[in-house]
Amino acid sequence: MDRRSFCACLAAMPFAARLTHAQGEKVRVVGYLSPTQEATRRHRDFRDDLQKLGWVEGKNLRIEYRFGAGSAERLAALAEELVKLKPDVIVGQSTPSVAALRNATREIPIVMGFAADPLGSGFVSNLARPGGNITGLSMMMPELAGKRLQLMRDYLPKLTRVAFLGYRGGPADKQFIEQTQEAARQLGMQVQVLVVQKADELEGAFSEMANQKAEALVVHPLFASTLGLGPRIAELAVKHRLPSICDGAGFAEQGGLLYYGPDSNSMYRRVAAYVDRILRGAKPGDLPVEQPQKFEFVINLKTARAIGAEPPRGMLLKVDRLVE
Repeated sequence: MDRRSFCACLAAMPFAARLTHAQGEKVRVVGYLSPTQEATRRHRDFRDDLQKLGWVEGKNLRIEYRFGAGSAERLAALAEELVKLKPDVIVGQSTPSVAALRNATREIPIVMGFAADPLGSGFVSNLARPGGNITGLSMMMPELAGKRLQLMRDYLPKLTRVAFLGYRGGPADKQFIEQTQEAARQLGMQVQVLVVQKADELEGAFSEMANQKAEALVVHPLFASTLGLGPRIAELAVKHRLPSICDGAGFAEQGGLLYYGPDSNSMYRRVAAYVDRILRGAKPGDLPVEQPQKFEFVINLKTARAIGAEPPRGMLLKVDRLVE
């Protein structure tokens, strides 16, 4: 071999080594189940966060997304479809997604995102040591019902009659209703519970609120955060001039009057960390479930003006963020 050929061979060695490594590196498969209609910024952030942790699509990672088009009923079939792919781990974005995945597999690791009451829903046996194949984030907290009602009363000091728009679902959904009823009782309020599941039931629910002379509205978080019905609910609330509050992510940005709940954007970035640890060998049953530590209070000033309910001056001192 002459000197030129030897140098060319040396130059090619790093590339050849990288190529051999890439060809030999196992591609891990991550499933992702969400009730929303399409990929959102949150899904893109999830992919980008995994890349920062060393998991790159097209190199050592493949993400299989399944979206329920805003219908919780489709999730069972989509969960079965994902399980048949035998992924290394599946993310369930929302309580209904996790429930569908739990019914589809007790072996493949599942990471919860935006799950409400994982204990009451039967997803885990213990928050510190979940056991089984499920862990992740508990994002929604029914026990904050009292805080939301108190904020609404601070906004409307004469408030006595409030409607609660609930979702017809599992144990966690019932807990939201029960916690709201108990909080209303302690505050001396009357609460009207209306339970719906589909968009075409909303008009009738708001008509019933008007008949019962509701003065404000508390919205189940699932409608805003995962079912894509937040904008429609906010629109109907404005039409009926009802001040509304919800802890579903993005509700104030969707047109609702008030949001009070976890700082979901920052916390949801933790989902990729759970996936990373499981892909590197951790067992989901050994990873503690994380609960919110930081909360946000947001007011939509445009909605406030539209319904003729400007926030009290003292309320503006409590707010973390204003939506114009």
